[in-house]
Amino acid sequence: MSGEHLALAALIVLFAYFIRGITGFGSGLIAVPLLAHFLPLPFVVPMVLVLDFSASLSLVRSVRRNIRWDELKYLFPFSIIGVALGVFMLIHMPREPLLAGLGIFVIVFGLRNVLNIHGERLISRWWAIPAALSGGSVGAVFGTGGPPYIIYLSHRLHDKTQLRATFTGLFVIEGLMRATLFIATGLLLQKGMFTALLVALPLMASGLYLGHRVHVGLSNRQMMRIIGTLLLLSGGSLLWKAWGG
Repeated sequence: MSGEHLALAALIVLFAYFIRGITGFGSGLIAVPLLAHFLPLPFVVPMVLVLDFSASLSLVRSVRRNIRWDELKYLFPFSIIGVALGVFMLIHMPREPLLAGLGIFVIVFGLRNVLNIHGERLISRWWAIPAALSGGSVGAVFGTGGPPYIIYLSHRLHDKTQLRATFTGLFVIEGLMRATLFIATGLLLQKGMFTALLVALPLMASGLYLGHRVHVGLSNRQMMRIIGTLLLLSGGSLLWKAWGG
């Protein structure tokens, strides 16, 4: 990468994990679309996976008592299938459809945040099947599989402490599954990956620390709308890039 792209990539990683430090999620949704503008998607996704996995691992010890394993046990079997499918698509699909798919996916989730579409009705555990299949496959392809899981679990758990803890536990175990497949297929062994991670991990840690320390004078709803707006912009720019911009 050029010096300009390297500096921009560093700022993107720092900002993405600053946002995660404030909100508890969203780092992949911000980092992957923006980094994909000047780095290959099959390189960006495994790199962000390691960063997200490291961030979740640093949090899981403090929240493990509140993890709802009774909910997660219904997600894991189908997550494995989804991850395997996603890794296959990441390796074999051409770049333009992947970028367009990521752009549409990010725009949809951004609209959900901007419009504050959040249901509270308890749903059946049968919905764990499509949630896990889509979460696993989307996470493997785009590094941003959280939204399907978040939508499902937010309709199952209404205690905020349990919800955040359960997300963290899910991301650790699901991330470990993806990392195993990424190593087996060589995606985590690409040239330059180790160097990129050496540079990015301190930035990730700094972003998390600053996000935890900074007190932002915004309500949670306002923060979600700001994040949603950023997602709409990044998703739209990806569609422009995928369609020949």
